[in-house]
Amino acid sequence: MINMYLYWSLILFIYGILLFFIGYVFLYNDYSIFMDWEIITLNSSYLSMSIYLDWMSLLFMGSVLLISSMVILYSSSYMSHDLFKVRFLFVVLLFVLSMMFLIISPNLVSILLGWDGLGLVSYCLVIYYQNYKSYNAGMLTILSNRIGDVGILISIAWLFNLGGWNYLYYLSFIDYDISFWLMNLLVLSAFTKSAQIPFSSWLPAAMAAPTPVSALVHSSTLVTAGVYLLIRFSELLNLYNMDFFLLISCLTMFMSGLSANFEYDLKKVIALSTLSQLGLMMSVLFMGYSVFSYFHMLTHAFFKALMFLCAGLIIHCMQDTQDIRHMGNLIFCIPFTCTCFCISNLSLCGFPFLSGFYSKDMILEQLSYSYTNLYIYIMFYLSIGLTVCYSLRLIYFCFSFNNGLMSSLSYFEDPLMLFSLLILTFMSIFSGSVLSWLIFPFPHFMCFPFFIKMLPLIFVILGGWLGYSLSLLNIYMSIFGLNYNYLIEFFGFMWFMPSFSTYMIYNKSLIYSKLSLEFMDNSWGEYLISNSLSNSVKYFSSFYSFYQMSNLKIYLIGFIIISFFMLVI
Repeated sequence: MINMYLYWSLILFIYGILLFFIGYVFLYNDYSIFMDWEIITLNSSYLSMSIYLDWMSLLFMGSVLLISSMVILYSSSYMSHDLFKVRFLFVVLLFVLSMMFLIISPNLVSILLGWDGLGLVSYCLVIYYQNYKSYNAGMLTILSNRIGDVGILISIAWLFNLGGWNYLYYLSFIDYDISFWLMNLLVLSAFTKSAQIPFSSWLPAAMAAPTPVSALVHSSTLVTAGVYLLIRFSELLNLYNMDFFLLISCLTMFMSGLSANFEYDLKKVIALSTLSQLGLMMSVLFMGYSVFSYFHMLTHAFFKALMFLCAGLIIHCMQDTQDIRHMGNLIFCIPFTCTCFCISNLSLCGFPFLSGFYSKDMILEQLSYSYTNLYIYIMFYLSIGLTVCYSLRLIYFCFSFNNGLMSSLSYFEDPLMLFSLLILTFMSIFSGSVLSWLIFPFPHFMCFPFFIKMLPLIFVILGGWLGYSLSLLNIYMSIFGLNYNYLIEFFGFMWFMPSFSTYMIYNKSLIYSKLSLEFMDNSWGEYLISNSLSNSVKYFSSFYSFYQMSNLKIYLIGFIIISFFMLVI
């Protein structure tokens, strides 16, 4: 069985490298290919299957395939004792295939194929461990994503007015009314898939999936689908004022960074960090810098996949506990994994000359040059500081001399796992510089005051100091102890967003369903509608059975009635 995992891992790795090089050639030559297969034409409308290959789609496909190959290689060891490991492999491959469909499609109908595929397969993966927590998380995930699917479906209906669904043709001369509603629907779809406020609660809940799936979902597939869709439609977004959406994405970034500092579940901390980075990508996109958003999406994919794979190995060693308060001194047990985890964490923080630094520093410099207001500016820098804060807190709780409640019971680092970690570590270090040379071949000269230039570094250092200080338990408990428990619940529970999206909705809906049951199903609706056919059949059948009893009166009455009719006629 391991051979099947290794086979698919090798195939995806080769294709990933190949697509990376083809993408570089396309970028260098400013070349793109558009393939269109016309399926059916009806009057002036036609339905086609289209493929659009340019440097953006090819580099992204290469990144997705590289990461999925390493995840499948890692899963060969991680899922080796699982009963349904073959099913798991094929579902993951289906997940990657759905993402490929989404990336190469310039057509909203074929985008829906990949978009819906991602939603359905993610549901299968979230409920993979079959327990009530997984079922609830899967239901929350798929119902949140269905809202986005409806947005895409209505967008298809709107574009029907233009005679086709290849949006590349229509973005430049689209009608104002159609484009306004199309823009709103696409932003709604992207917000649900990328878990922006108010749809954020499904992302930490989706942590019920196996860790390799989380690595794939949170790095380059499901959650980045919304960002990628808006990057493709960036021409349309630039026609409108996006300040409201910019505010929502900044609030998402700030809220998730704050929540991660009060969370003790290792996987949920990393999930909230993904949410924070998605808020960053979205907000840069709404400022009008779609290429910067794309650049950060690629660099983020590598170090986030590495972070999740390291977290999976740590959870294995800690006898499947995910509480960071139980961990400590892991640097002596699994040194290689801890090193990789620290590299990915520092890359997330924007440590100089790691991959995250190139995209984050460029974004912050562009932010300082743009016309955004002071509120957005402060929110950006606070979110950067909070990122460093929870990253240092993770490192302190997991690896330093903090004495947890459990000891590590497994010191074995599997060679297959280590190889996948090594490749992703290499990409986490070098992908930022390589991609910045490829995507931005000419340097942009920007002149800043010394304080503005050093501001990102100042916030990184301040966030690191704050994260370490608050991790020391005695200081933390004296400041954020039992006196401010409601405040801790508010910050740590994502501003009560999971409650709003679950309890408050289904409590009311249960009341309405009970009312409709009593009013419709058990009252006149049941008698007139549901039972009308059965009652009439019952009545006629009883009449016929009575007629067939050879009753003399019936025959005589029947004879008289027929005679009367014949006389009348």
